Amino acid sequence: MSLKKIFLSLCAVLIGFQAQAQENKASTLKANFRRVGLEMSSTSINHSREYKNSPVTQLSSDSQTVVKGVFDFMLEYDRENMQWNNGIYAEYGETKVKPVDEPAETNESADKILISSDYAHKMFEFSGLKFGPMATVEYQTEFTANDDAPRTKVLRGKAGLKLFDGEIIKDLYIAGVGEYDMTYSKHVSKSAAEIGWRFEDKPRDGVQYSTDGYFRRYLSYSRYIGTDLIYDLNMTARMDVQLNATLTFGPYLSYRYARSREAGVSGSNFTIGVSFAYKDLFNLK
Repeated sequence: MSLKKIFLSLCAVLIGFQAQAQENKASTLKANFRRVGLEMSSTSINHSREYKNSPVTQLSSDSQTVVKGVFDFMLEYDRENMQWNNGIYAEYGETKVKPVDEPAETNESADKILISSDYAHKMFEFSGLKFGPMATVEYQTEFTANDDAPRTKVLRGKAGLKLFDGEIIKDLYIAGVGEYDMTYSKHVSKSAAEIGWRFEDKPRDGVQYSTDGYFRRYLSYSRYIGTDLIYDLNMTARMDVQLNATLTFGPYLSYRYARSREAGVSGSNFTIGVSFAYKDLFNLK
């Protein structure tokens, strides 16, 4: 079966599940602004030339600024035996480095747009957790191309099993993945296996810990492109302290670990910073 047929089948599954869910009486529709925020760090160094031989690194290093904007919105439709989320996630970050007596250099540190539709159907429930099949359709792209590389354009479908809607475990799934990658002029079809999660915990009023991410292992490709990944681990953890009803502030860390088909070693990115964000959840129905 071709990937296009798989995607059409996933769309049909989503529509079919939605029609079946209409038999239930109670339903809610919520707008969830999970995070609309700014994450940044800035280091300003003066007279670093005079301290270039100093053992104190903070006086001899280059000035740099890291700024990242995040928009994470989800439209959540719930009935007794199902959950259907449609959302958009976007992030863009830049790192600006100013070496001594040299022009400033600006590099992208994050660039992603993800539009998704995710359905989970409850087969049974235990200890407040729902369990059942899931189906997801995603389109991933970015704001700008990275240097000489083309702009990312990937259509992705997932099907598997999920634990969801718990007090702490919001999502925990294992799924088979089909991708149709249109990034390069010669399109590539891929298959993969994926584990993903989103956990949240509130140990006390006004404080929330959360983590989310995924690990994806690619299994097959329709053609060879050296930059395609073999595996990809992407995870984030954060602490949010409530400033008022909708504004939060707190530290976060993110970690990305992946390897491409052409590379001899894996690449990684570890970031620690602070974020200021707007978060809100309200009923539309």
